[in-house]
Amino acid sequence: MPKNSKVTQREHSNEHVTESVADLLAHEEPLDYKSSVMNMGAAGGAPAQKGKAPEDSPDASDGRPAWNSKLQYILAQVGFSVGLGNVWRFPYLCQKNGGGAYLVPYFILLLIIGIPLFFLELAVGQKIRRGSIGVWNYVCPRLGGIGVSSLMVCGFVGLYYNVIIGWSIFYFFQSFQYPLPWSECPIRRNGTQAIVEPECEKSSATTYFWYRQTLNITSTIADSGGLNWRMTLSLLAAWFIVCLAVIKGIQSSGKVMYFSSLFPYVVLFCFLVRGLMLRGSVDGIAHMFTPKLEKMLEPQVWREAATQVFFALGLGFGGVIAFSSYNKQDNNCHFDAALVSIINFVTSVLATLVVFAVLGFKANLMNEKCVVENAEKILGYLNSHVLSYDLIPPHVNFSHLSSSDYAEMYGVIKTVREGSFAQLGLDPCLLEDELNKAVQGTGLAFIAFTEAMTHFPASPFWSVMFFFMLINLGLGSMIGTMEGITTPVLDTFKVRKEVFTVCCCIVAFLFGLLFVQRSGNYFVTMFDDYSAGLPLTIVVILENVSVAWIYGTKRFMQDLEDMLGFRPYAFYFYMWKYVSPFCLIILISATIIEMAVVPPGYNAWVQDLAAERFQSYPPWAMTMCFALIGVAMLPLPIVFIARQFNLMSDGSNKLSVSYKKGMMKDMSNLEDQDETRFILSKNPSETPSPMPTHRSYLGPCSTSPMEMTSSAPSSRYGTGYQMAVTPESEL
Repeated sequence: MPKNSKVTQREHSNEHVTESVADLLAHEEPLDYKSSVMNMGAAGGAPAQKGKAPEDSPDASDGRPAWNSKLQYILAQVGFSVGLGNVWRFPYLCQKNGGGAYLVPYFILLLIIGIPLFFLELAVGQKIRRGSIGVWNYVCPRLGGIGVSSLMVCGFVGLYYNVIIGWSIFYFFQSFQYPLPWSECPIRRNGTQAIVEPECEKSSATTYFWYRQTLNITSTIADSGGLNWRMTLSLLAAWFIVCLAVIKGIQSSGKVMYFSSLFPYVVLFCFLVRGLMLRGSVDGIAHMFTPKLEKMLEPQVWREAATQVFFALGLGFGGVIAFSSYNKQDNNCHFDAALVSIINFVTSVLATLVVFAVLGFKANLMNEKCVVENAEKILGYLNSHVLSYDLIPPHVNFSHLSSSDYAEMYGVIKTVREGSFAQLGLDPCLLEDELNKAVQGTGLAFIAFTEAMTHFPASPFWSVMFFFMLINLGLGSMIGTMEGITTPVLDTFKVRKEVFTVCCCIVAFLFGLLFVQRSGNYFVTMFDDYSAGLPLTIVVILENVSVAWIYGTKRFMQDLEDMLGFRPYAFYFYMWKYVSPFCLIILISATIIEMAVVPPGYNAWVQDLAAERFQSYPPWAMTMCFALIGVAMLPLPIVFIARQFNLMSDGSNKLSVSYKKGMMKDMSNLEDQDETRFILSKNPSETPSPMPTHRSYLGPCSTSPMEMTSSAPSSRYGTGYQMAVTPESEL
């Protein structure tokens, strides 16, 4: 190198030398970028040497694992996004918000929020090839707390989500009995007298089995009641299964996904065929697809649809980014985003068909039971001369009383005995009332659905299939959640994957003991309501803003074109830039308003009443609720302040070789070119110079070139590689 070069001057002098990337590169040895391991994303290049991995292989540069096949990757994303919410949350929202009319706002919001933001997460993970912490440290170091908050939320969600898998495991093993243990109320013997358990008689056999036999629940959250040993063993089994599935990273979880992602569809199709053969199933499906169009005008419907879209795709958890980070950079993530989103939507509709077919069957059974019970009341009134036989239509036969006959008889009695009708205690027994009973979550899976299955022929077989499906649905989501935790940590701290995974599972099981107390179900509700909703929404809007407004949508579109080989539709530009942030801000506002208006509380099971009653959280539980939100969001301001005042490294020395290639292409003048070039792929009015004369673009939230050079630690790659750390292609 010439002695008068600026680099040499800096080595022998303490003077502050200002230099550009162009000055430094002018004195570097010429590099063959096509054959360099740093140019992983470049097209073409010399063929790989014999016995070595090809240059476009992730393992060729940084040893990062890769998916064995595209199918394995798609199944992993589908397994993560399709979870228990598709089976027990979406049908409930559809039932509550206008039946078929709910599908319209859901699909619209899927297009303008779900697919664009899902595509965004897939793209940044695939390009930067790091977990959530590394990705957002790279995009904007000051907003690097986004990745840490995602990790915190994954931790909270994983703690209680695996408890649900534990419940499913318990029901799975209980299903190998005939008759099913929840098919009838237990008999209590008092000497020679046998009576039905009062708590069960007041509720139902399936309700009693859930609250008393399974959870053995207390009446308040303040009464812990001690550990439920059966649920503790079930939780231990759930964490053991999850640990085995993720202990080798995608090498093990990818193979598990072949079964856990596909098996639920087999069960859903079997249940759909069986459900359609049940009496009354058509009533349930007709109820689902009968649209109540007036519901579409209610803001609450759109808010709940947006929330469901948001959580159905797993946005903000970090699992989507983690899975996509193991892809090759030329993978068509645009196609993946559309495919997985549509599969998720179709799965929700399929699950809703199954649920409503079974609930239609159950509604008919309950309606028939109601008719029989009330007919017996009427016969009693007739025999005691409270009612006259003249009120009974001549064609009515009490031994074969149909719903229509009862409705006619009920109407006559109500008209004639209008003044004293309420004293008779007769119910209308309308099928529509049974179908309108909205049930979601554990109430749908462990009470309503289990009750319907007790009336199936070969009910143990269907029960085993159903709960095995729930286990697999939950396992697929848990694998993605665990990847959202392990991938960013393993990228940041070079620890052994197996050791860290086992430690995570052990610690999670110990913390999970909170949920297997007798009061544990109340804590599951608390974590479900407070640990994820608001923090994840804030995380996703910051992801959107950091890419679209700080990093720059135009630059991001250009990066996508370089990575994919084609320019995404202009639709995404406007969604990322304007529509998605606007919708997310409205969603955040609505969530905060709802939290302020609706009193925090939970539905407690009152044993004496054999029913649920709403109770407000005690002060310590209220503190715990808001602590969950605060802890999940705390990394955002901490990282911002620490990096704003240079109290924390921006993590640039940990960036992967695969995206430390900023000097390969100059993007510094992209913002100055015509907007149409970046949106519609039209030619710019002026061609920028190939290299800036003064300063290269360092990426958003970055420091100056001299700050980067002077503050970076010594690197074994030398000065030229240090400068390559400052990305000019921005992703």
